[in-house]
Amino acid sequence: MALFPAFAGVNEAAESGSSRKELDWLSNPSFCVGTITSLSRPTEEATALVSEESPLTSRSPLKSEPSDESDTNRKPKQTSRKKKKEKKKKRKHQHHKKTKRKHGQSSSSGSESDTDSAKDKSSRSIRDSKKESEKPNQENNATADIGRHSVWLEDIQALTGETFRTDKKPDPANWEYKSLYRGDIARYKRKGDSCLGINPKKQCISWEGTSTEKKRSHKHVERYFTKKSVGLMNTDGVAISSKTEPPSSEPISFIPVKGTEDVVAPVTTWLNPLGIYDQATVQWLQGQGPSEQESQQPDSQPDRENALLKAKVEEFNRRVRENPWDVQLWMAFVAFQDEVMRSPGLYAIEEGEQEKQKRSLRLILEKKLAILERAIDSNPSSVDLKLAKLKLCTEFWEPSTLVKEWQKLIFLHPNNTALWQKYLLFCQSQFSTFSISKIQSLYGKCLSTLSAVMDGSISSHPELPGTEEAVFALFLQQCHFLRQAGHCEKAISLFQAMVDFTFFKPDSVKDLPTKRQVEFFEPFWDSGEPRAGEKGARGWRAWMHQQERGGWVVISPDDDDDEPEDDDQEIKDKTLPRWQVWLAAERSRDHRHWRPWRPDKTKKQTEEDCEDPERQVLFDDIGQSLIRLCSPDLQFQLIAAFLQFLGVPSGFSPPAACLYLAMDENSIFDNELYEEKPLTFLNLSFSGVSCVGHTDQLGCRRQTRGHSREGEEFIRNVFHLVMPLFSGRERAQLCFSWLRYEIAKVVWCLHTKNKKRLKSQGKNCKKLAKNLLKEPDNRNNFCLWKQYAHVEWLLGNTEDARKVFDTALSMAGSRELKNHELCELGLLYAELEVELLPDVRGAAPARAVHVLTSLTENGPYGSYTGQVLAVHILKARKAYEHALHDCLGESGVSSPAPCDSFSRLISLVKCFMLFQYLTTGIDAAVRIFEQVFAKLKGSVSAEGPGLEGSASPPSLSSVLEAVTLMYTSLLRFHVKVAVYPLAPLREALSEALKLYPGNQVLWRSYVQIQNKTHSASKTRRFFDAITRSAKPLEPWLFAIEAEKMRKRLVETVQRVDGREVYATIPETGLTHRIRALFENAMRSDYGSQCPLLWRVYLNFLVSLGNKERSKGVFYKALQNCPWAKVLYMDAVEYFPDEMQEILDLMTEKELRVRLPLEELELLLED
Repeated sequence: MALFPAFAGVNEAAESGSSRKELDWLSNPSFCVGTITSLSRPTEEATALVSEESPLTSRSPLKSEPSDESDTNRKPKQTSRKKKKEKKKKRKHQHHKKTKRKHGQSSSSGSESDTDSAKDKSSRSIRDSKKESEKPNQENNATADIGRHSVWLEDIQALTGETFRTDKKPDPANWEYKSLYRGDIARYKRKGDSCLGINPKKQCISWEGTSTEKKRSHKHVERYFTKKSVGLMNTDGVAISSKTEPPSSEPISFIPVKGTEDVVAPVTTWLNPLGIYDQATVQWLQGQGPSEQESQQPDSQPDRENALLKAKVEEFNRRVRENPWDVQLWMAFVAFQDEVMRSPGLYAIEEGEQEKQKRSLRLILEKKLAILERAIDSNPSSVDLKLAKLKLCTEFWEPSTLVKEWQKLIFLHPNNTALWQKYLLFCQSQFSTFSISKIQSLYGKCLSTLSAVMDGSISSHPELPGTEEAVFALFLQQCHFLRQAGHCEKAISLFQAMVDFTFFKPDSVKDLPTKRQVEFFEPFWDSGEPRAGEKGARGWRAWMHQQERGGWVVISPDDDDDEPEDDDQEIKDKTLPRWQVWLAAERSRDHRHWRPWRPDKTKKQTEEDCEDPERQVLFDDIGQSLIRLCSPDLQFQLIAAFLQFLGVPSGFSPPAACLYLAMDENSIFDNELYEEKPLTFLNLSFSGVSCVGHTDQLGCRRQTRGHSREGEEFIRNVFHLVMPLFSGRERAQLCFSWLRYEIAKVVWCLHTKNKKRLKSQGKNCKKLAKNLLKEPDNRNNFCLWKQYAHVEWLLGNTEDARKVFDTALSMAGSRELKNHELCELGLLYAELEVELLPDVRGAAPARAVHVLTSLTENGPYGSYTGQVLAVHILKARKAYEHALHDCLGESGVSSPAPCDSFSRLISLVKCFMLFQYLTTGIDAAVRIFEQVFAKLKGSVSAEGPGLEGSASPPSLSSVLEAVTLMYTSLLRFHVKVAVYPLAPLREALSEALKLYPGNQVLWRSYVQIQNKTHSASKTRRFFDAITRSAKPLEPWLFAIEAEKMRKRLVETVQRVDGREVYATIPETGLTHRIRALFENAMRSDYGSQCPLLWRVYLNFLVSLGNKERSKGVFYKALQNCPWAKVLYMDAVEYFPDEMQEILDLMTEKELRVRLPLEELELLLED
């Protein structure tokens, strides 16, 4: 019978011609579209044939009998029926599967068939019908329908319901196999593990096989950061274009929907009665597929994108062919390859590559490399193209091959300082080939080669502009490299040698080349005479003159001050773990032994008496690195850099290329002192660069500010040696730096509340200030007077400080806002008075107004007697306005203004803002700042960002930077003492940071203010905008610090009394965000070679408790900064079990280990 009864008579011809035993479902008319009209044929036509057919005489065991048969022949018929039943039981198992498939319902009566013989006959008649004609086939179907409705009443005593038959013959397959045949079991899906009808409290069912949980497992949903999702995001979006219509002058009352006029009315058919199906759906309903032309029709959108990219490629090829000397065009063509490879299938190598999400990195690199080689052939002298090629080849070249290519490039361009800087940085960052001695010799070769270029010894390569400044920056980079590697003695010796080589050079060798001068300098270095910073140092020139006269007259020095250094307290507690003892002892030796060891001839010491040979510095260690500085500005910067290296706040800031390499401590985030006194905060501007002798733990407060007794004496000797070399402003700046260094130690004692040391330190500081002011050149130096009065104020001697201020103001005579140093002194006096009593209506502001008013008067200064008259305030305001107008007019002209006018403008704006704040209010001070900012912003944006350090002369950029710092400090003070919104301060900081993204003080203020807000979205958007456009590393560092502060805030909410964390607020997003910020910062220009960034990253991961991931980051940090000793010491602290391995690695790379483990064991045994 057919699958559908309506087609029962249609398939006879197909069945008669087929020799297969099973129905071919493909030829079944049920799937034919052309015979749909036969559906209207009534089914009674098929059943009407039953009455006309005669019974079949086949081998069917079942035959229907008439109901009116006589009783006489009923017994024989019962016997024959029993025989037929036995035959049926024998064939039951054989035909069980087929009868189950052919079981169906009758179309005429609807009653179910109960006998298996009818099923058997039906299946037999289907098989026989394949060999018979159409008519017997119809007879078989009809007979099967009749047998399907027969019930044997003789076997049933009482017909009460449905009839069942019991099969008593066993199935051997059930004995042989473990379970029933799966085809005999009805398919079902179990919902849950329970069973209907059982008591769940007392009964349970243990289901065998797979559990329902496994069946419910679904495919893991991929997040946005997976490789597949990132690849999808890299693909370009679909371009949407619409016809542009000219704008109409008439107003419209609604927005029209385009394209509605061209819509064709849908065509309705019997398959698509509503007209809502498209052509492809209609074809699917008809059982048809799309035509070959439609299936092969390409998409228009990818074609359009490919056409645009091909046009760009052709345009680049045409332009580089017409202008092959344009280096920037070649670089743009190389960068364009990333966009080409992101597009799917433009240059597909094989079929199916369009579907690949991940492109081959090597294919991109090879294409870029081919373009760069073409560019280098056209521009053989371009260093930028060669650098780009070397950077590209880093991905798939061996380190040895890269080093050879770098050496070839350096050989071709020995006068290019930028190339030397990148070469040194590359060699420093190669962990596999890194060692201190190799890099040290490389620095010597670099500096000696560039010195020869400056001397003219290498005639083939002339000196490029800015070579002297770049050579000085490379020298500083070498000194910080040695300091970070632990070889502080060599770095100090380099500075000592440079001081003698630059300032105490004999006249007889000044005209010689640098190499010959170094040869003459070697005997002085090996003579054992005192050097810069040592007691009795006189310099190379004096030694040379004395040698010509017959040598020095040895005078036995006083031995009163030579007290032996106490080394017995190196290990204070032997019960601590070994790694803690080693770290404490190593840091103690770093703090005490940073000066080179010299044999003391008065004690008859020799070189063999040195316990640590590494503390001796030979001339071969420094000879090649000596350079000649002819510029007076660079000579003063050498002294300022030396003092900053020793920890003296001289205001010198290293160049950007050297700054981030030397940045290794987190003091840039220290905001406590600034929070206490925002107006009179002492900004020491160390920029995160640690001074010599300090390798402190990250995040821990330094216990001492300054050095040991010998170190302090060394710094005093340096000042006494170099101060006579300068005069005027430079000498005053050296005195100012020295006094600030002593004040910094006083502030530190106040902050740490060390009263015992504060008393002695305050006494020494006042003594130094008085001695400096006694010198004839410094008696009228208002900077020193200001610092002296500040010391008295910090020590609590307020009346004495006021007397000093009044004395200095009385010495000035005629003022009228012309002396910027006097204005700075009066400004500090007023700020201290304001911070003393923050009440704006109190007596302290009256004193401050008196000071600021007196600066504008022409007569002598008078001490404070009471409230200032309103007339004097009005006169002072007018004087400030006129002076500000004149200064802005002078600085606004195109010709370069003198430095004094810039300094005067800075001090004038500061005093005027504070005066307006005290007399009128904060709004008046805001207007002053806005006026100056609008006037100078255009000049600053054209000039570029200024330097934060004060060692360089001020410019327009530094003017606006200093004024912004004063304005933000004033706003912070006002927010602290009064109710005022944070929006003006936040806006001012945002505008200033866009101009000065490297200013750490502004970043500290911004992060502190933004931490008070509950919403971090605006802060994150601002950081994201700055990091995309700015090159400095400070935005990355402070973005990380801001997120860490927010994380600490969340943890304080989650923790109860410092115990476990309650996960009421999800904080995992902050952790992942901080980690992503670290990874992105590492990919910036200066990030991967910044030791501070790696230290903070490692500390953050260790705080999360993931030691394995932290170890991975530590070894990754060594791949980029293998010279940083602080990284190794942090690793010993974080991973104490790896201490032996880490120290072996330090020894292998020749880093300075002052306390070997063998010596540590001996000290612990003692």
